[in-house]
Amino acid sequence: MHFITTPTSPPPENLVISSNVTYMAAELVIAFFSTTGNLLVCVAVGLNRKLRTVTNYFLVSLAIADICVGAIAIPCAILTDIGMPRHNLYLCLLMLSVLIMFTQSSIFSLLAVAVERYVAIFMPFRYQVLMTPRNAVLVILATWILAFLIGLVPLMGWHKTPLDTGYCFFVLVVDMTYMVYFNFFACVLTPLVIMFLIYAQIFVTVKQQVRRITSEQSGRGDGQIRTAASMRREMKTATSLFLVLFLFTVCWIPLHIINCFLLLCPRCYVPLELLLTAIILSHANSAVNPFLYAYTMTAFRDTFKENNSKLYQNDTKSINTYLKNLITKICN
Repeated sequence: MHFITTPTSPPPENLVISSNVTYMAAELVIAFFSTTGNLLVCVAVGLNRKLRTVTNYFLVSLAIADICVGAIAIPCAILTDIGMPRHNLYLCLLMLSVLIMFTQSSIFSLLAVAVERYVAIFMPFRYQVLMTPRNAVLVILATWILAFLIGLVPLMGWHKTPLDTGYCFFVLVVDMTYMVYFNFFACVLTPLVIMFLIYAQIFVTVKQQVRRITSEQSGRGDGQIRTAASMRREMKTATSLFLVLFLFTVCWIPLHIINCFLLLCPRCYVPLELLLTAIILSHANSAVNPFLYAYTMTAFRDTFKENNSKLYQNDTKSINTYLKNLITKICN
């Protein structure tokens, strides 16, 4: 989502292609880590049966969205940052819409995770019926279809009339009323508030249950001990997933605040450095989740280590085989 400092005026004809090379370099680095890191998440879930849980299915959906951000959305963002493509409104709108689509898919995936955790804590006896792998796949398909439709709204007519210069800049093409009132307030802020309320209720409830079980010292059997341990595991899982949500919020809210500022004060000056920083921060969110999984979730961390170890061993064997064959040929 890209902005210029004077959104109501066209850029000059002698516009310098990307006023900030550092910004482009940062975007490319983020694209690399976002693509490779989230690909590792998908591979880990595919290889490790223990990771094939309903929660992780939704995290894989989130990882796929982040892969798309790195492989598709960021290259499109770099092109639109220099005003390309020119004189092609619908291609321009499509390139600007893809990041909205993938961001919206990420939000819906996070919402699905929060609801799944809510069902696990507050409806444990119905969990196996409601949260089946089949239902998870159906929910994931629904979230992607809905995110796709939300992202396509500008293409359906809710956009600005392009200027004669034909530059493809975000604020010159996308209507800020769509970005603020529809995208931010309805499709981003509302799900975020719901998710924070869900996790707040989970933390309060689990903490109360653990405290109650711990305080019952007399006559506590193995069942109570297992229940307490289960509650602590649920708390740890919820904390890890809440950190994913918290980082998403921290990374994306600044850019949405700038959107609101541009809508309410369209002729106000916004420093270019601030805009680029907010854009980079929002895109960087797609690269941080794999590191967060490796740091907070033991199963993911162990799988990453095991896969890296196998890859290293295979590479070492291949190199040794190649060197032996080469030495044999030289000696002969």
